[in-house]
Amino acid sequence: MEFDNEFEVPVPVDQAWDILMDIERIAPCVPGAELTEIVDDKTYKGKISVKLGPVALTFNGQTNFEELDAAGHSAKLKAQGTDAKGRGGAHANVAFHMEPSENGSKVVIHTDLQLSGAVAQYGRGVGMVQDLSQQIIGQFAENLEKNVIGSDNTAPAEESQPSDDKGAPAEADSPTPAAAPVQVGGMGLRVIWNAIKRLFGMKEK
Repeated sequence: MEFDNEFEVPVPVDQAWDILMDIERIAPCVPGAELTEIVDDKTYKGKISVKLGPVALTFNGQTNFEELDAAGHSAKLKAQGTDAKGRGGAHANVAFHMEPSENGSKVVIHTDLQLSGAVAQYGRGVGMVQDLSQQIIGQFAENLEKNVIGSDNTAPAEESQPSDDKGAPAEADSPTPAAAPVQVGGMGLRVIWNAIKRLFGMKEK
């Protein structure tokens, strides 16, 4: 199945590209995801946890960037992942590009997804899959703006950091923890997850 998603980033395209290519930094913004290994500068391994009602699932996988065009702000990648309990898997080819928008930058994503095993039953409705994937991507974009872009724009200069009562600089706030496992009811959950991983170099486990 094929579907499209998009989201906006409130910074210029060049800056948005740099942010989204910093996989280590953006990984905690993906709901329920964890980056587990950087194989090289184009290959990443990770896992994502989701809850379908009372059922908790964990997927493991790998993503490979096949094309990276920094000047054109576009990329193509392949992702594949399997359910940790052997209930199926997914293969995805993803292409995305960035373009200027009124609010900064728009990220436009095209996904070609194939599901196998029991997981395939969740991907029968393309419209549902697209709606759910957009919901998860929207949450990613919110986390990105708040925890990455927002922190860049508001971080105080070193000399202006508050001090404790002994005159030493106060310890900076700890990084925002990764989002809790994704909780989406029913049929499109795993499909969504695969879309996100493919998009941002995250791989399902």
